[in-house]
Amino acid sequence: MPNPPLQSWPLAPLPILAALRGVLTDIDDTLTRDGAIEPAALAALQHLRDADVPVIAITGRPAGWSEPFVLDWPVAAIVAENGAVMLRREGAGLRYDFVQRASERAGNFARLQACAQDVRRRVPGATLATDSSGRLTDIAVDHSEFAQLSALQIEHVLAVMREHGLTATVSSIHVNGWIGTHNKWTAAAWAVQTVLGEAFDPHRWLYVGDSTNDQLMFRHIPLSVGVANIARFVPQLTDLPVWVTAAERGQGFAEVAERVLQARTAG
Repeated sequence: MPNPPLQSWPLAPLPILAALRGVLTDIDDTLTRDGAIEPAALAALQHLRDADVPVIAITGRPAGWSEPFVLDWPVAAIVAENGAVMLRREGAGLRYDFVQRASERAGNFARLQACAQDVRRRVPGATLATDSSGRLTDIAVDHSEFAQLSALQIEHVLAVMREHGLTATVSSIHVNGWIGTHNKWTAAAWAVQTVLGEAFDPHRWLYVGDSTNDQLMFRHIPLSVGVANIARFVPQLTDLPVWVTAAERGQGFAEVAERVLQARTAG
């Protein structure tokens, strides 16, 4: 890896970490392993909440998949479908917010389904993600969760999606396609403004991710961290995180949380 492990951070960033407003994070293979949150990551989320450090998760997973986690995990919100849908607790229930009006979502649905059908027709072996029934604004093709696609097949899926006018990215498990200009970067500003009622200052937030669809965040957020399993995607990355954890997945996220909390205590 071209970046040093997290524990070798110099002392200089400590005051910056102490002044952090909060933490933004991916979910799959950043908090989770094999689809379930790792105990170390769940404990780290709770420790951050206890220290008044809000955590907002931004994921390519669908809104339906995210519902139980926004209720069960100590997070301020989950923005699903790569920035299209935000879920947060409201009383004993859930609140949904969308970047697109209902009429736009309804109009996009037919285009998305036509693209999904074309992908399956033109890319042998391509299958929709098993969580597709919970998707409201995008489509997803499985490449590593329950099905396996080669790098060439993934590129072919991306090409077909883009032919249909979709924005398309690759996560650690899926190829996601959607209509619109929203993404993880716009999701961060939207969520911070909506949930916390303040402007998003990227210099006061830290981002943790693991895949190619995290590159916008690595590019724009000075305090960006990749969990160790990002090594798999380094050959495809044009924007790398500044630091990389020693551990993978949720245990790597726990390293980040521990470092942030140490800095706040020292500060």
